[in-house]
Amino acid sequence: MTPIHGVLFDWGDTLFAPPDAAKVIADVAGERGFAVSSERARAIWEELWALGKTPAELAKGRDLSAEAHRTVWTSLFRTADAHIPGIGRALYERVMDPVAWLPYPDTAPTLKALRDRRVKVAIVSNVPRDLSDVFRGHGLAGYVDAFVHSFQVGAEKPDPRIFLAACERIGTAPAATLMVGDHAIADGGATAAGLRFLLLPPHEGHGVRGLDRVLAVVDAAAAV
Repeated sequence: MTPIHGVLFDWGDTLFAPPDAAKVIADVAGERGFAVSSERARAIWEELWALGKTPAELAKGRDLSAEAHRTVWTSLFRTADAHIPGIGRALYERVMDPVAWLPYPDTAPTLKALRDRRVKVAIVSNVPRDLSDVFRGHGLAGYVDAFVHSFQVGAEKPDPRIFLAACERIGTAPAATLMVGDHAIADGGATAAGLRFLLLPPHEGHGVRGLDRVLAVVDAAAAV
């Protein structure tokens, strides 16, 4: 097995956790005079988030520009306006802003451990804005060798071009590079570009993400 010289990470739900969208829904409902239980709010959000990860939504080019991102996501979120008027716009503003997302407790230790192993790291994300300032704000930018964003590359995951662009940026061969993410289709597109792929299991909340799996794969490849 070829040793792993580079690791590409998805950003959202992989290294960073989103704000509590169910709480946002319940709060907005209360602001508008509606009573929505936490269970109902959670169900509304989970349905929206699942729809947002379908191939049909991924194909809309929402992460190629800030305008497209706002238009596509707001349109999807507005399907919940039938439950709570105005929730679509509020969800976009309060949940989709990267500044509101927080790193998992094991994000920094994992990135540091990869740096100590001299493994190159790139963030590969379908986003309409540069994430480097978000990482910098949490003291993590120093562990990242490159940020590869869909809006800059002109290609979104699962398009092989974005993964190949990331490999080129950090100077690693695809066969010696591991992609880590939470989405089998979008992040799994790395395999079509010749990379290895580690799919993280679903995760809720802001607790430890289980990124020790990444180090286990890297160490196992180095030991062969």
